[in-house]
Amino acid sequence: MAAKLDGVRVLDVSRVLAGPYCSVLLGDLGAEVIKVEPPEGDETRTWPPFINEESGYYMALNRNKKGIVLNLKHPGGKDILYDLAGCSDIFIENFTPGVVNRLGIDYDSLKEINPRIIYCSISGFGQTGPYRNKKAYDPVIQAMGGAMSITGVKDGEPVKIGIPVGDLGGSLMAVIAILSSLFFRERQETGEYIDISMLDGQVALLSIMAAEYFASGKVPGRLGLEHPWRVPSKTYRTKEGYITISATSGTMYPKFCRALGLEELIDDPRFKTNALRVQNRDILYPIIEEKMLTKTDREWAAIFEEAGLPNGVMNDLHQVFNDPQVLERGMLEYVEHPTLGKLKMIGVPFKFLNSENKKMTPPPRLGEHTDEVLLAVLGYDQGKIAELRREKAVG
Repeated sequence: MAAKLDGVRVLDVSRVLAGPYCSVLLGDLGAEVIKVEPPEGDETRTWPPFINEESGYYMALNRNKKGIVLNLKHPGGKDILYDLAGCSDIFIENFTPGVVNRLGIDYDSLKEINPRIIYCSISGFGQTGPYRNKKAYDPVIQAMGGAMSITGVKDGEPVKIGIPVGDLGGSLMAVIAILSSLFFRERQETGEYIDISMLDGQVALLSIMAAEYFASGKVPGRLGLEHPWRVPSKTYRTKEGYITISATSGTMYPKFCRALGLEELIDDPRFKTNALRVQNRDILYPIIEEKMLTKTDREWAAIFEEAGLPNGVMNDLHQVFNDPQVLERGMLEYVEHPTLGKLKMIGVPFKFLNSENKKMTPPPRLGEHTDEVLLAVLGYDQGKIAELRREKAVG
């Protein structure tokens, strides 16, 4: 069985996070991803944490790719990129707007070579608007896009979300747009230009958190571990560890009270409905919190599971990657790296009945596949490759 995107070629000149994570997902779906790096390499190769001098940050974002080195400031390097663009389906870049024009690898230039190419630009703020040239990293996007303002403890300082949702949100929006453009191209035989803004992606992910503001004009605040509109739904400290439990429906709330041994709360007029519980959360939660401290997270999990209530203990990453459900679903994989040996990687989240994922390959070393791509994809001979390397057009 072939992978979903078997036969699709991605030419990826992006670096750092938002672009590389987009192409990782396309590679997970079976696309052939050719990662183009400058002679000095993607800057994340120098970022910690390190595994025997190899960057763990880089490796987390570049599996299932073939790595080549092109000097795009050299005419020979640029000509190779043009040749690759001519036989690729997707092109991904995440330079600051205007850089690709100066390099001569903008959409209009590549469209002349390949009218069917799907060209995706990912940037902090998009190709238009007053912030188009503003520099952006994930914390900047979390701050400007509102996510930071609603994250953190009640009446406390704002907190950055622990995973880079600003970058990853842009990556996910890019994958969705690319896949829809591939589908459209099958019918219309035309390429596409996609303008992805990380800020747009962050604002889109506000989703239900924007609902209160749209409905009432009230700016949502920080509620820490509590759900804004459903009570009781919260992460609680226990005798040992933390556990999340949500029991907000008319049938679940009584079960929750019985599981806690707090039956008197069931018919308390202050807590009869979810709306009343939201209104009186500051009265209800201290009662529950005191009770939760009497048992460990695992003890409560067993009790809530028996009662049929949605719950989950708070896992650290060691616990996540030893969880039987995570392991059963293949979300921890091992890939053989040529210098590091067996390397742990996050598994592929896509599961299909009628197709299978391709075998995972390790992140490429700098320029590892330059010769292979030039020989097998473009048909260059060894003499030409040697000449290009002498001229420092490739690495």
